[in-house]
Amino acid sequence: MSSINKNIDLDSLYRKVIMDHYKNPRNRGVMQDESDIKINMNNPTCGDRIQLQLKVEDGIVTDVKFDGEGCSISMSSASMMSQAIKGQKIEKALRMADVFSKMMLGEDYDDTGLDLGDIEALAGVAKFPARIKCATLCWKAMEKGLHEHEDHEH
Repeated sequence: MSSINKNIDLDSLYRKVIMDHYKNPRNRGVMQDESDIKINMNNPTCGDRIQLQLKVEDGIVTDVKFDGEGCSISMSSASMMSQAIKGQKIEKALRMADVFSKMMLGEDYDDTGLDLGDIEALAGVAKFPARIKCATLCWKAMEKGLHEHEDHEH
């Protein structure tokens, strides 16, 4: 199989993964009990909106919920992120956000010790600068929330 066919197959697989998260979002909804962190962010250029709720216990993200509206990239990124950071230490969640940001900017990154799961399906977004903000919105919300939480704790 030529490398062109492999790339097409990979792009097709990635599109399927993205659409699966868009149509069947993980951790979508609103926490019934009070969350520790609640962040609302939007991307005015394309209308993506996200409300992110995080529950943190002993430095670990124990629960994640998101709600909002936006394009398939924005909403599937939120679904993937929610799965990736749930159960992780704050430091690891923030490191994932840094790796994701570098991935979107096409920079080198070190994901040693991180399980990015489906997130790698979004790597192709880096080729479309207008869509990068869509993919990173939820990550920026998570970073903001966790930093504010850490500042509160200290």
